[in-house]
Amino acid sequence: MKALVLAGGRGTRLRPFTHTVPKQLVPVANKPVLFYGLEAIKAAGITDVGIIVGDHGPAIQSAVGDGAAFGLNIAYIEQHAPLGLAHCVMIAQDFLGDADFLLYLGDNVIIDGVGPLLDAFWRSRPDAMVMTGKVGNPSEYGVAEVGPGGVVTGLAEKPATPRSDLALVGAYVFTPVIHQAVRSIKPSWRNEREITDAIDWLLRSGWRVESHLHGGYWKDTGKAEDLLECNRAVLDTAERSIKGQVDDTCVIHGPVIIEEGAQVSGSRITGPAVIGVAAVVRDSQVGPYTSIGADCDIAGAAIENSVVCAGSTVRGSLRNSLIGREAKVSGDIGRPASLVLGDHSQALLHGAAS
Repeated sequence: MKALVLAGGRGTRLRPFTHTVPKQLVPVANKPVLFYGLEAIKAAGITDVGIIVGDHGPAIQSAVGDGAAFGLNIAYIEQHAPLGLAHCVMIAQDFLGDADFLLYLGDNVIIDGVGPLLDAFWRSRPDAMVMTGKVGNPSEYGVAEVGPGGVVTGLAEKPATPRSDLALVGAYVFTPVIHQAVRSIKPSWRNEREITDAIDWLLRSGWRVESHLHGGYWKDTGKAEDLLECNRAVLDTAERSIKGQVDDTCVIHGPVIIEEGAQVSGSRITGPAVIGVAAVVRDSQVGPYTSIGADCDIAGAAIENSVVCAGSTVRGSLRNSLIGREAKVSGDIGRPASLVLGDHSQALLHGAAS
């Protein structure tokens, strides 16, 4: 069994955040989204991993390296344009060979991992298995129609009148027959070879496709609100850990992680929250559901339900915000500001001194 991780998307829904950083490296609870997938793959017992990269390939390779830090053997496969998930399988065939493989979307977080999916696959050995999850708004997803025994009978992409509430989650298991499927389909109206079309080809050709229902949390972090929701869900699993310096004037409430080298003074930290390595927090209120990255400088601030990336400076009040690396926020608008701010940017809120 091998794994193919897709990390080539341009992240247009997260701009301006993703003008300078791949969406797969945006942090959730101070860890890049992609790392959750790689750790899940390792935990499931897979060590040979191919990563599809695109425009941000050098940044992905710099962050992940050869995979040794994860206990993985990683090969990089370049996709010159975003031509679809099935196209990724096509260009990875030399790497995949005749092995069964896990296809994992690198901007997804599946908190319980992919072990149960692979266990289900090994038990029944279908020709393909899709991970599904129940959703309240199936018209916004690719949807699987599932019959007795978990057998997939049909797929629909964002149907206006869904016949199922089972959305396709960002993990699939395929046998080598998928290589015939991806070469047998034509590009869609958006000039992409769709993995749903390839799976539909398997169904029409008589191959067995099964669904594995994922009962835990999962999220495609492609939009700002989804990334913040995912940050909340991951932080909900946090356990209290204080390794940095906290002075006697602070109030630390709930599951709070303060990492090594961090300095917190005169502040209230309400968990779940994480304060990164060597960050400085002074005279501030942080949390709940807030991640402060490494080397941040937070002073006279109130930050709630937000992600502040490494090296940033905040003087002011934020809520429901994504702040990029080495960004600066200052000022006061009389209420918490909600911002999506890219790397190396500056937001001077109305009323702040210039």
